[in-house]
Amino acid sequence: MSDRGVGPFELVPRRRFSGVRPGALRTRQRGEGDEAAGSRPYRPGDRISWVDWAASARLSAARGSDELVVREFFAERAPRAVIVCDRRPSLGIYAAPLPWLDKPAAIAAIVELVVASARAARGDVGLVSANAVGPFFVPPGKAPSNAWLGERAAGGAAEAPPDALARSLDLLVRRRSALPVGTFVFVVSDFLEPVPSRRWTRLRGLGWDVTPLLVQDPVWEQSFPRIGGVVVPFAEPGSAGRTDVWIGRRRAEALAAANERRLAETIGRFQHLGFDPVVVGTSDRVEIARLLHAWAARRRALRRRGA
Repeated sequence: MSDRGVGPFELVPRRRFSGVRPGALRTRQRGEGDEAAGSRPYRPGDRISWVDWAASARLSAARGSDELVVREFFAERAPRAVIVCDRRPSLGIYAAPLPWLDKPAAIAAIVELVVASARAARGDVGLVSANAVGPFFVPPGKAPSNAWLGERAAGGAAEAPPDALARSLDLLVRRRSALPVGTFVFVVSDFLEPVPSRRWTRLRGLGWDVTPLLVQDPVWEQSFPRIGGVVVPFAEPGSAGRTDVWIGRRRAEALAAANERRLAETIGRFQHLGFDPVVVGTSDRVEIARLLHAWAARRRALRRRGA
């Protein structure tokens, strides 16, 4: 793409788990990689770049003969990612041409970027979402195409029940055998309906790399307009009905304070759990890509400080 930083972003682990290196997961099988697993005598066919010259010199001096020692590395394995996509009615509001956050378009852009980034790292992407029937799980590598995955994640009406996200997370935990330690889990929701803390604690305990993406309208959900003495039409998500509500100045200030406090508390709760949340208040793909590139940059800086 022509704009710098709007293409696929790097999947950077928040911290190094046992068996994980930045940008990819490793396996205990020896092979090509960049993390040393040990050393052994040279065998025909080994690359010269694998030779540990210092160790070879020490062994040659000790034995009085020419000896070559090569380093072995943990073989790289492409990363796995799972998108948990909330499909409650509040995630289907403000679609074009309304002037506020187009949540369906924002979700579609997030899914597209996560899939493209995992594919760029030769990784697999899975999906957990829900519809009116209940939650469903698509294991990484089982989606027939990127378009199919995007349609299941963000297409169609948002019609899942109020507890859909919590049930989706429960399903993900039940399928944990399909997801190794270090799997990237991107949870996409507006988080207006809180999920019990014990579910997030369970995810953390499984060693997955969880990133919540908070898709909230910056005007009506992250805050509230400082208006007064006006009638505001409100519609229940998923319903054609509308209610006109008179909003005074004090009421508007109270709603703004409550929404801002809710957002701050949600972010703080995730950070306390060791997650790295991303607040998405736009449906512009370029801006969302930049938010995710900034997420990756923060993680690279964190790893450098911890090195």
